[in-house]
Amino acid sequence: MSDTTTATAAPALIERRGNVMLITLNRPQARNAVNAEMCIRVGDALEEAEHDPDVRVVVLTGAGDRAFCAGADLKALSRGESVIPEGREKWGLAGYVAHAISKPTIAAVNGPALGGGTELVLASDLAVAADSASFGLPEATRGLIAGAGGAFRLAAALPKAVAMELLLTGDPISAQQALEYHLINRVVPAADVVATALALAEKIAGNAPLAVQAHKRIALHQRADGSRPAEEPGWAMTTDELTAIASSEDAREGTRAFAEKRTPVWQGK
Repeated sequence: MSDTTTATAAPALIERRGNVMLITLNRPQARNAVNAEMCIRVGDALEEAEHDPDVRVVVLTGAGDRAFCAGADLKALSRGESVIPEGREKWGLAGYVAHAISKPTIAAVNGPALGGGTELVLASDLAVAADSASFGLPEATRGLIAGAGGAFRLAAALPKAVAMELLLTGDPISAQQALEYHLINRVVPAADVVATALALAEKIAGNAPLAVQAHKRIALHQRADGSRPAEEPGWAMTTDELTAIASSEDAREGTRAFAEKRTPVWQGK
């Protein structure tokens, strides 16, 4: 499938580049923040990639130069809207973070990837980042938690002290720091991000697909059905904590303050 003729208003654009599927998050005016429509479109694209033998690698990037993805659309949340539509919960944020497929995935991080943006990177197998990119989970500064796998995946990907500082302070790190911590694979000029990611994807696509997919399953302890038993406790704890935090007054205050562009007033309840 090619979406080169699709209106640019589509929340995600899907293209084929040989054996590579390129998914572009396409809400640049909202820093590619995730809404329900994007979740459906990306999730459906991953399903297509999983079941099409001609797709051997998936590359995920963002439109524009302001951000890779700013995470969940907090303005939508402040209006009481869900960013994950009913019936799509199992795939998680953007239809991606809990949507494990057998094909390798590469994040082409074209700009800041904060909150859910970092969680999209953590859900990817490889990552190429622009030198202008940054990574972080600022949820605690907004009365929220990293509910899209970020808390346990960041702790698994980084040294404990580094992960804890990022989770507790909400501070971001630069692309160069992310490279030094082995959170990502490459740092390149912003103009070269997608081309570099596609070149890496093409190299992988040139290998035997069954062997590549088997290596991914072994490395990630991923069953043939896409489940990852090692991550199940992390998801269960995230769900429990998210349920409690989401109903707190601080969570409501954090999203309101963000929408109103003011400093939140926390009550610890």
